[in-house]
Amino acid sequence: MHNSILHVQDFSLGYRNRAGDLVSVLRHINLEIRQGESIGLVGESGCGKSTLALAMMAFLRGGSEVISGQIDFHGGNLFTLSSAKLASLRGGKVGLIPQNAGQSLTPTMKIEAQLTEALRLHSNVPSKQWRQRAIELLQQVRLPAPEAMLARYPHQLSGGQQQRVAIAMALAGNPELLVLDEPTTGLDVTTQAHILELLRSLRLEMGMTMVFVSHDLGAVARISDRIAVMYAGEIIELGRCADVLRTPAHPYTQSLLRAIPRLDAKGLPPSLAGYPPKVGSVTQGCAFAARCQHATGQCQQDAQLLPHKEQWVRCHHVGQLPASNTVVSHLVPPTKQNADTLLDIRELQISYHKPGFFEQLRNRPAPVATVDDIDLTLKQGQTLALVGESGSGKSTIMKAISGIQTPSQGQIQLQQADLNQPVEKRDRQLKRKVQMIFQNPDASLNPRHTVLEILQQPLRLYFGLNNTECRQRAAELLQLVRLAPHYLDRMPGQLSGGEKQRVAIARCFAGDPELVLCDEVTSALDVSVQAAVLKLLKELQQEKGVTYLFIAHDLAVVKALADEVAVLYQGRLCQVGSVEAVFGGYQHPYTCALLNAVLQPDPDHAPQLCGDDTAEQHPPAQGCAYQRRCTLAEPRCRQATPPWQQVGGNRIRCHLSLDELSSRNGMPMLIDAANF
Repeated sequence: MHNSILHVQDFSLGYRNRAGDLVSVLRHINLEIRQGESIGLVGESGCGKSTLALAMMAFLRGGSEVISGQIDFHGGNLFTLSSAKLASLRGGKVGLIPQNAGQSLTPTMKIEAQLTEALRLHSNVPSKQWRQRAIELLQQVRLPAPEAMLARYPHQLSGGQQQRVAIAMALAGNPELLVLDEPTTGLDVTTQAHILELLRSLRLEMGMTMVFVSHDLGAVARISDRIAVMYAGEIIELGRCADVLRTPAHPYTQSLLRAIPRLDAKGLPPSLAGYPPKVGSVTQGCAFAARCQHATGQCQQDAQLLPHKEQWVRCHHVGQLPASNTVVSHLVPPTKQNADTLLDIRELQISYHKPGFFEQLRNRPAPVATVDDIDLTLKQGQTLALVGESGSGKSTIMKAISGIQTPSQGQIQLQQADLNQPVEKRDRQLKRKVQMIFQNPDASLNPRHTVLEILQQPLRLYFGLNNTECRQRAAELLQLVRLAPHYLDRMPGQLSGGEKQRVAIARCFAGDPELVLCDEVTSALDVSVQAAVLKLLKELQQEKGVTYLFIAHDLAVVKALADEVAVLYQGRLCQVGSVEAVFGGYQHPYTCALLNAVLQPDPDHAPQLCGDDTAEQHPPAQGCAYQRRCTLAEPRCRQATPPWQQVGGNRIRCHLSLDELSSRNGMPMLIDAANF
């Protein structure tokens, strides 16, 4: 195409294994990206989408080799450029926004120094104008008080603010092509929606070309013109965003869309059977054949990208498969309703502020507590979800329950046991009863230990098992999480992301817990692995009668898994009730704002955004915590703490009456109760 900015031509990439053989990672990639276009790269973890995106910057991981083909930027092969020209290109004409802004920003440098460095290396702005240009960049990414922001360190910013700074740094070189590698993973629902709207507006303002890597098909739908679906290092479907998401032609694309939990569907979505092939193991035929219900003998032969309507599809049976409904739900048996109370939280208050000696002498009033006035009850064998934006106090409450953070006031009880004491003062049996599954298994599994050694630790600590007993029990635990016993001798580095999370779940259940704290356990997983992990958690709950306290940003995941939902804003409860009542009945204005911001895999769906609270204000000293951002706020909302209102299994803390909540400003009830 005459207006293409980047052209990938028959590109194959591999690396040398220990035997010296060249193992293929990317195979015969052909892709042309037009000026001003946004293209999404989607697929399961390990499919090669990030590898391809980084190759578009001529960045290859250590040991990688180009097997065939080339990647042209404005007609010139990137892999023939000198090191100096590549250094000038990266950060200049081609910018990168990484997944974790907190890790990509230098923690010991202030924001001004980091933006100045980007301007010095990748722009022609004179040094006298660096500070002014840095301010303009922060204004461009919609950060408030940019001059004050320049004086901060990264740890003094929220996750959304860090991501905006990373975007500003990428814009410093005025790039023509912007590569975005999972830029919204880990962000809460409203922050993600605001970041995506920011990227959409920047693209229109600056005419930039974007390559957007993500496993979130809702985010891809919001920002992409075309989608390239990848599997095992190949592009298996390519087409306009609307066509691919509404009428997917490849069985793999159909399966991905079915695995997405949705607010308008019941139960847990079905997961994909089997696992992606190991890197380099597929040398002939369709890579998806082993997992495809439509596979025939013909699929053992290589397939080419073939035209199908407005798409290109790598499948021997393209156009011959029956129409697929991508919205299919897997109904799960309900949890028991009349259960005993396992966890009881009363008047919980948590403050991180520790007054100094002189502050105590001057008798200054303490700052407003981080978490305050929390009353929650969790029944045995059920799931309570804590939802809210980053900084709403979800993890702080979980830390208090686990004993990592000591409450300032209030009571936390596990049946008759007192959980107010720190974890080091709890007896061994109480520690065993409360276990935790972390968001990132890479950070929670020791990379130098085998799976057996990881599982042995709690088995010896809580039950005193010997080596033989440990191995037998560890094998049983792996079977519990649907992994074969031979995984015992593997290291975490030899496991996929989903397998690592299953090992983390097995380690948690090694203590035979009564209460499991799940901290964003699926947020970093792709949709197919997420569906499998959610199904596993539900099955374990039914088998073991275990109780979950579940933190998640994805409200569709919460709706699929939870029995009860507690909505938090700046450490204060806004709404508590059954999942049916909270999602399908009357809603607090903040709950409504969260639901309005949920993305869907539909390019025509536009989230309705509430005010962007990038200023990170502390909770107000009096009145409703949500008063600053609420479009329905009245004078009384700033003067007095709102009362609790009860309607069925739903408690809402708001000055507005239930009738006002359902009618004022045309705020709709988002989910029809008939869907439950």
